[in-house]
Amino acid sequence: MTRITAWRRHPLARYAVLIFALALVGMVYAAFVQAGKPADAALAAGKVDDVAEGKSLFVQHCSSCHGMNAEGTATGPTLVGVGAAAVDFQMSTGRMPAADPGAQAPRKPLAKWVTPQAISQIGAYVQSLGGGPQVPGKEQVDPAGGDAGKGGELFRANCIQCHNWAGAGGALTRGKYAPDLNQASPTQIYEAMITGPQAMPVFNDTTITPEEKQSMIAYITQVREQKDPGGFGLGRIGPVTEGLVAWIAGLSALALAAIWITAKKRQKS
Repeated sequence: MTRITAWRRHPLARYAVLIFALALVGMVYAAFVQAGKPADAALAAGKVDDVAEGKSLFVQHCSSCHGMNAEGTATGPTLVGVGAAAVDFQMSTGRMPAADPGAQAPRKPLAKWVTPQAISQIGAYVQSLGGGPQVPGKEQVDPAGGDAGKGGELFRANCIQCHNWAGAGGALTRGKYAPDLNQASPTQIYEAMITGPQAMPVFNDTTITPEEKQSMIAYITQVREQKDPGGFGLGRIGPVTEGLVAWIAGLSALALAAIWITAKKRQKS
């Protein structure tokens, strides 16, 4: 008892107890986290083969820009930590693999080897490198589960500055642009919000909740189906284009009318 009492009175004893308590709490927390949430979606689902196949495809088609281990190069950024959602968005829209380095990768038809299975496998490999946003489930992107009215409010508050009220897109600086959303699927819209491709900011779940994202998807898809009551929508680009067309069409009509009236007067004289 004397030795134990003496040790307890030692000046460093309190620090040793504190370090031991912190280590114990850390181990218990890590055990609960690992039990409740898988570290990697692909491995947790038992799709180890997808990761291996994905790495093989990545080396063949992506490593020239992103590096052999996705560490990034001078022509392509690192993909460690971007998640499977970023891979699915970039590849399913045809932006990757990129044809030419430029200010922004455009949407284009998919290459022959880019299949849903190949995209899933490369996504599983990238996800295994450092986690990141995962591909959303079908229930998360179903427009029927969202409130289009609330989604419209959120879209006008956060997105119309770049994408226009109807998602028609618009020009940005340095050769970049906000793309037209009419071709984007609900999954691609959700993935764009959680990954922030190109010049787009990231809208994580603390900024816009998953339910709010679903409502925004409901609004975007609903607007596509709306008809233009005034006639030709002119691509729904906005009042500047509408005003320009009105001026050109109006002035042209007035000029033609003036020419016609003048010609009639000359014939009578």
